[in-house]
Amino acid sequence: MLGGALSRIVRRIQDAKAELEQLFAKIEGVRERALETERAITEMTADIKRLDSTKKNLTLSMTALKRLQMLTTAYEQLRGLSQSRQYRECAHLLQAVIQLMAHFKSYRSIDQIAALSKNVADVQRELLEQVCEDFEVTFAKGEVQQKRGMLAEACQVMDALGDHARTRLVTWYCNTQLREYRQVFRGNDEAGSLDNIARRYSWFNRMLKTYDAEHAALFPASWRVNEMLANAFCETTRDDYKGILQRSMRRTDGQPPDVNLLLSCLQETLDFEHSLEKRFAIGESRSSMDTVTSSEEKRHGFSQAVSEAFEPYLSIWVESQDKQLATLIPKYRQQPIKSPDEDFHSQLVIPSSTELFHQYRVTLAQCAKLSTGSRLLELSRTFGKYLDAYAQQVLFYHLAEKTGGPSVEGAVIILNTADYCFTTTNQLEEKIKSRIDEELRDKVDMQSSADAFMGVASAAVRALVHKTELDCEPAWREMRTVPWSKMDSVGDQSPYVAVLLHRVKNRSKEILRLLPKPQYARAYCDHLVDTLTNTYLLNIAASKPISESGAEQLLLDSYVLKKGFAELATLATESSATTGGSKSTPLNPAFVKRVNQSTAKLDPLLKTLQVRASPPEGLVQAYLIHIRDRSELNFRKILDLKGITRKGEQHSLIELFNAFKAAPANEGLPGSNPLIAGLQLTSLPSAAGGGGSGGGGGGSASLAAALKESAGAHGSSTPARFDPANFGTALMNAARDAGDRIASPHLGGGLGGSGAVTTTIGSRATSPPPAIPLPSMAGGTGGEGIGDVVATTAAAQGGVSENLKNFGKFFRRDVGSFGGFGRRDDGRRSLDKR
Repeated sequence: MLGGALSRIVRRIQDAKAELEQLFAKIEGVRERALETERAITEMTADIKRLDSTKKNLTLSMTALKRLQMLTTAYEQLRGLSQSRQYRECAHLLQAVIQLMAHFKSYRSIDQIAALSKNVADVQRELLEQVCEDFEVTFAKGEVQQKRGMLAEACQVMDALGDHARTRLVTWYCNTQLREYRQVFRGNDEAGSLDNIARRYSWFNRMLKTYDAEHAALFPASWRVNEMLANAFCETTRDDYKGILQRSMRRTDGQPPDVNLLLSCLQETLDFEHSLEKRFAIGESRSSMDTVTSSEEKRHGFSQAVSEAFEPYLSIWVESQDKQLATLIPKYRQQPIKSPDEDFHSQLVIPSSTELFHQYRVTLAQCAKLSTGSRLLELSRTFGKYLDAYAQQVLFYHLAEKTGGPSVEGAVIILNTADYCFTTTNQLEEKIKSRIDEELRDKVDMQSSADAFMGVASAAVRALVHKTELDCEPAWREMRTVPWSKMDSVGDQSPYVAVLLHRVKNRSKEILRLLPKPQYARAYCDHLVDTLTNTYLLNIAASKPISESGAEQLLLDSYVLKKGFAELATLATESSATTGGSKSTPLNPAFVKRVNQSTAKLDPLLKTLQVRASPPEGLVQAYLIHIRDRSELNFRKILDLKGITRKGEQHSLIELFNAFKAAPANEGLPGSNPLIAGLQLTSLPSAAGGGGSGGGGGGSASLAAALKESAGAHGSSTPARFDPANFGTALMNAARDAGDRIASPHLGGGLGGSGAVTTTIGSRATSPPPAIPLPSMAGGTGGEGIGDVVATTAAAQGGVSENLKNFGKFFRRDVGSFGGFGRRDDGRRSLDKR
């Protein structure tokens, strides 16, 4: 059974092979028949293809022969018409001949075609020379009007001949028309001088009128011959001006060209270019006089077509602008900040500021017409130079003008002006960048000038803070007269606290009502809180010795003051509201946080003073916990404040302190606490004639010493490093100290090498603050030259200018970092309208 199955399988395989062989045989047969069919069709269509090729060649030959016949006929006609000067027909035939000749470019290897091509080129050349000769003869004989029609038709021939023919004819025409101009103004020194520049433009305007009346009909409008004539005139005139200006700069007497004459010529040139711009602006977009184009771009129209010759000498003009602006600064300095007949309002600015920027705007517009390159960059630097001078010698001078400083309204006007100048200076920088060439755009930088104005704004805010600070002096005197060393119990808040808060709020409400921007209101409140906190700290030092109960009472008073300070943020809103008080106005959380941070420096000192000296370990541990430093000098100050003056008692406490600070737990403490290191325990005279108890007149500390604490000074022997965050306070304090030395020479003192001012609070209370001197951040006396101190020396000017700019950068960041609070004046005029 298995064998039968295998035999069937073998038989089926053999059958399949046989069928495949048959299939392959059929396929081969089909392929052979297909090849035979293809050969048959090819043989059948070969004759047809030969016939098609013959027909195509015959058609091409007939077309070529016909075109050759047309070309030969047109050539013969063209020769005849050219000899009879029938230019209109010549123009049409010439166009046809040129088009027909283009078909035979590939046949120039044939001798007959090459000869015909040469003959056509000869006719074109003869026509070109003939037309040019006709124009020359006609213009020479003055027969333009009689032969106007022939010349107009001849221009059609030149149009057919191509661009080179048109260019030759137009160039000849321009040179012919300008020949007289070149002879008159180049061959005569008097006629060609800058004094007679108006004659050049008058001459060309007459030429344009002649063209419009007599020659415009000769040339096709598409040629724009009048514009080409104007271009040729501008090129010639520009070359003349370059030579004249070069010769004037090489004068034997060494004097440069007269600036007024140069500007007069330049203005006439700009007016002339502008008239050409208006005349030829139709049909093509051209740049206006105010359009600034990059030097890499092709200049369009007639902008700077002639005035370009003046650009290398515009430095003389920039120098004249420099001298003009230099005369304005002293004049602005002598002007009052407010006209006597002008009513004060909270947006008022000093009139000279708007006048200065108006002058800048006019000068910038004029310079942009003259040059958008290096001269505009030079002018921008001149602008920055006198913006710095205005900030320093006008605005800052008015802050320091009087011995008592400016009034509240005066300080607000100066603040408004500085803010206006800051904004407008940034706008000016953007305006210059939009006009100057692109490769110079990054070199325009007026941020230092803007920072100087922001520095003035900060100084104005500090001046307002100083006004409030002076009002608080009676409260501080009352604080210093309290016998803190004899106090044995703690009661309600001390009487001086109510007096202090009342005076602060009354004056602040008056000031905040006038401040135009919430940002400046916030800056005023921040600086006021810092100043009052520092002054409170100084008066604590001035009230030594202080008992434990006295320290506890002072700590309670500080909490009441902190709560009162937090309400300053509500005064601006309160002053603008018709009803309601501070209780109905919610506190500003951000400002409350700022007040807490500022007053937090009081807690460590007062909490340490609360601890009794017995047992001594308690006082030492309290010092290490609250003051948190390892300075023996600072620990001695705490003992001095507590009234522990006996050497034996001090010695034992100091030994105990040295033992405790050497413990491993205290090794990580800093070397000195800047708050305590900055305290100067100097005696303060009492305004009532007596001192506090125990200490014989109370303690004293200089305001600059308090600044050292803010700057992070670690000791009186360490030179103070400039910190813009404290520059405004140092500026105002230096002014007060200078006034104290002048008003009370016996007090002595000054800004020493350590940066500590030894003037007293008592003298500051009895003497009004003087004009602000030039502060030296590296030390020095800083007290000379009150009346005219801003302009004493160039080096001093540079110093105060740099200080203003540095602090302006910080103040700009500070003002920009908080949103402000209080009244908003939606109706305030924009800075641009000012």
